[in-house]
Amino acid sequence: MILAFDFGTTRFGVAVGQAITATATPLKPIVAKDGVPDWGRIEALFEEWQPEAFVVGLPLNMDGTLCEMSYRARKFANRLHARFDRPSYLTDERLSSHEAKGIHLDGGGEADFKKHSMDGLAAQLILESWFREPEHRSSLDKLTQPQGTP
Repeated sequence: MILAFDFGTTRFGVAVGQAITATATPLKPIVAKDGVPDWGRIEALFEEWQPEAFVVGLPLNMDGTLCEMSYRARKFANRLHARFDRPSYLTDERLSSHEAKGIHLDGGGEADFKKHSMDGLAAQLILESWFREPEHRSSLDKLTQPQGTP
């Protein structure tokens, strides 16, 4: 099992999945305060699912460059690694929330995304995307801007 997170400042989307089927299922989002999650809830998820690893969506600008949220998401991923002694990976999460909202609306869902959180679905999409990647980026790797950017 793998636990995945869609990092946010007020909520973290969460999903659980397995590599054998390369599928994931959204879970209830975790409340956060300025990017700091409810660690008690994460510990409960860890105990329940006993994940082999964690995947955290890496927020990037649309041109692929890093932003402040990139570093905050990496810090969270490294804290997961340190607390639970499991590998933690980062994966590009551009447009995952947008795609999740589109899936929700296409299915006849309401457009009130404060009331109907898409964070879990975004985490599911992040994890399923990670399963398809040929190589995985450790959260311990240094974040660097793509070549040609200031």
